[in-house]
Amino acid sequence: MRRTGLNWNVLVVAAVAAGMGCAHSQRPESRIYVISEDAHGVGTALGTGGSGFRNCEAEERECYDECWNAEPRPYPHTKKDGWYREYCTRECRKLYNECEKSNEQKARELKFSRMDEAVDWIRNHKAEVALGTVVIIAGVAFVLTTGGSGALILAPLAL
Repeated sequence: MRRTGLNWNVLVVAAVAAGMGCAHSQRPESRIYVISEDAHGVGTALGTGGSGFRNCEAEERECYDECWNAEPRPYPHTKKDGWYREYCTRECRKLYNECEKSNEQKARELKFSRMDEAVDWIRNHKAEVALGTVVIIAGVAFVLTTGGSGALILAPLAL
């Protein structure tokens, strides 16, 4: 009889704990979070703007055009031929792959488990993000934008 009571207590404790959930995994409220009173300096370290990511396809096309039109060409390939086309494609594909890695790293940096981590990171890296950047916080999507007064805010992507 005593053993049944112990099993019942364990079951009740497990049910209560499951119902409460983990305090560290709560989703942020769907409200607006102020990052700073003004958006001055946002995106100043970016060369491309937009969402803060590099346009790898455009960089690859530009690289190819520059390579194809470069003078002088690698010896002994002094004319535009099949070998030179492959050379430019190979060299610019390396640049493209590096660009994609950079974008993947940046995407990982914009995922946070807590709101305070996200706000602190954005405050310290304002120059590295652009308006319109999507930030994932505990699985909830927010967008970096400005409020009516010019304040830099994180707003829920969907209200």
